[in-house]
Amino acid sequence: MSALLRLSRFIDALNERVGHTVAWLVLVMVLISASNAIARKAFAVSSNAFLEIQWYLFAAVFLLAAGYTMLRQEHVRIDVVLGRFSRRTQVIVEAACIVVFLFPFGLIVIDLVWPLVVKAYLMGEMSSNSGGLIRWPVFALVPAGFTLLLLQGASEFIKRIAFLQGLVDDPGRKNHDKRDEADLAEFLRQQAQEAKK
Repeated sequence: MSALLRLSRFIDALNERVGHTVAWLVLVMVLISASNAIARKAFAVSSNAFLEIQWYLFAAVFLLAAGYTMLRQEHVRIDVVLGRFSRRTQVIVEAACIVVFLFPFGLIVIDLVWPLVVKAYLMGEMSSNSGGLIRWPVFALVPAGFTLLLLQGASEFIKRIAFLQGLVDDPGRKNHDKRDEADLAEFLRQQAQEAKK
């Protein structure tokens, strides 16, 4: 089990790094979007490439950060039902759902999308919009994102089995650091209160 826990820590570190890197794409999206709006309104200039890159970047953030979201325990849960059971029962259900739902779904998506990625790459598929972008990079985000999600699912499964054996703390506890919006808001509130004194 110690080798599996080392693998789990490696996967967690990988998705942590990807999540922190992908977060910067949000800033890039905002800057591109603002530039597009300014160019369109002020100079009557528009570019399909810049419009498309916005949704390429949105797809990248959404897909590549899925594993990070799972790592941080920020994915959607149905706690109304599961919350009535003991934590041990909850962990058993979570582990079973990873195996029964997440793994098959992720593998099916990758299996279905991969031929489209290869076809788009080999054909050099371009956007149908004038001045649009090549398509295969955005198509490739789907298998890349689902691979990261499946890896994180494996990590979460390992942690839940280790928890059931008493080897690790509760893996379902939300992992927070000082980057969270709530912590930032609290910090800003404290700064404002100190400034009033």
